[in-house]
Amino acid sequence: MANKNASPKITWDFGTAYELFVSLHVLDEAEYFGIRPSYAAGVRSRIPAAERKLLEEVYSITGVPLKWLSTLPAPKDAISALWALKQIPPAERMIKLAQLDETPIDEKHKKFNDILLRIIDERKWNTADAEFFFKQFQKKHGKIKLDAVEKFLTWVSKPEELGEGILSAMQAYYQAFFEEEEKRVEPILRAGLERAISLESQLSFEELFLELSQGIQLSDEFRASKFIIAPAFWTTPLIFFDRFDKDTMIFLFGARPTDMSVIPGETVPDALVRSLKALADPTRLKILFYLTQESLTPSEIARKLQLRPPTVTHHLKELRLASLVEFSIEDENNRYTVRKQALDGVYKQLNSFLENEPIKEIA
Repeated sequence: MANKNASPKITWDFGTAYELFVSLHVLDEAEYFGIRPSYAAGVRSRIPAAERKLLEEVYSITGVPLKWLSTLPAPKDAISALWALKQIPPAERMIKLAQLDETPIDEKHKKFNDILLRIIDERKWNTADAEFFFKQFQKKHGKIKLDAVEKFLTWVSKPEELGEGILSAMQAYYQAFFEEEEKRVEPILRAGLERAISLESQLSFEELFLELSQGIQLSDEFRASKFIIAPAFWTTPLIFFDRFDKDTMIFLFGARPTDMSVIPGETVPDALVRSLKALADPTRLKILFYLTQESLTPSEIARKLQLRPPTVTHHLKELRLASLVEFSIEDENNRYTVRKQALDGVYKQLNSFLENEPIKEIA
């Protein structure tokens, strides 16, 4: 574990290749990221049916291959990522994307990798495999059905077909949507990276991490001696992160401006809508009231409000999505407090929006 008192070494990274994979993941988990589900469904419907089915059954479980993306050479754009993917033999694409051939960071990851590699090698899976991954994915994804895990393992047991399908699906998504989207988000990502780099000289690493993550205090889970940090557009305000090894972590921070919507052409900023929705609920207002007094865990908030913990967790998720709370992870439990500067920012953002020109209807 990294020395808590030492500032980690930061390597700043950039590439729209990250966004190619990130945006697809966000579109699949639209509600979780606060994206209008109907819009996300519309984008996904542009992908041919066979490729869309594979993405739903595989990509929704595997997620964004951050480690693999970080190893790509410049310019690290969507085309270069697709080219690099094509150079990998089909049967090995899943192995490379999931870094199954890399040294695992602990015994839990070793067992995870070993079972997947055995399924790939033997071209079959068993009930014990399905039960193991069902429990693992439940921890990571929350509600997931056993048949979804079984469909995923069936794909893994056909590595050549899966490899060809992954490349075809990513190419189809690029052609159907991301080719144009890349042009829109690239300058925003560059501006976000420039802003982050400028903050590095002004803030301690703990303050920088809190600012870029929009509310996550640096705790042991995120400590490392080396950080690879890159901007992302579609995740904002949430983050993506992964650990390479005990020393190195990759961290994608949300770089979309508060006055900009994730949906092209939408004039009402996402951040403003999320904040106003969060503040329009009496329970969430009560939570914010208590959090201005002291930092609290979800269980402590539940006792104060006499609510079930899952209900409080739901409300905290909405407040987190609106960047109105910050938290630290302590012994697998989150401790929350208010982001007062974010609350001040909501008023300023609303004022700024209302003082601009009237909204033009989108055709």
